[in-house]
Amino acid sequence: MDAVCVYCGASAGNDPFFAEVARDFGRAVAAREMRLVYGGGSVGLMGHVANAALEAGGQVTGVIPERLWEKEVGHKGLTDMYVVPTMHARKARMVELSDAFVALPGGFGTLDELFEVLTWQQIGYHSKPVGLLNANGYYDALLAFARHAHEQGFVRAVHLEALIVDTDIDRLLDRLASAQPVHVDRWVKNSDAV
Repeated sequence: MDAVCVYCGASAGNDPFFAEVARDFGRAVAAREMRLVYGGGSVGLMGHVANAALEAGGQVTGVIPERLWEKEVGHKGLTDMYVVPTMHARKARMVELSDAFVALPGGFGTLDELFEVLTWQQIGYHSKPVGLLNANGYYDALLAFARHAHEQGFVRAVHLEALIVDTDIDRLLDRLASAQPVHVDRWVKNSDAV
């Protein structure tokens, strides 16, 4: 695992704990000599994770759409920055550049990125591991909903289990690094939950 993509908030949230988690994650990625790939922002948790990785001597690649770059929220001090035309192009480029994906706390954008990369994994567009850092129980309600969706027949167990969830950064990174590629063995029938 040479490069890990992190999805996280462009806001820092109300609890300073989450900014520290983002900084810890950036430092952990740099300590493992992995490249951090993220959305290219300079604000919120995005700025914290990138700055911490850079300060620890890490390599950081940002991918940002033109619209956000023009609004001057793009980070100017990264190792590499890709300015792309759209959010769709941003997400596709981040997938290309990364060997694994992790969601830290964030809002709708973070959830969009997490669910898209999970869906792409589910239908076979990639076989890379996807992780969720459930810092301070931030994602407890989301995980409860995912279990509910499974119980209601909308998410198959194999796809629910493919999401690697942990509360500890180093343990999560270890689990992602040792994860087997996720492959789609068969297309499910229309009547099966996907």
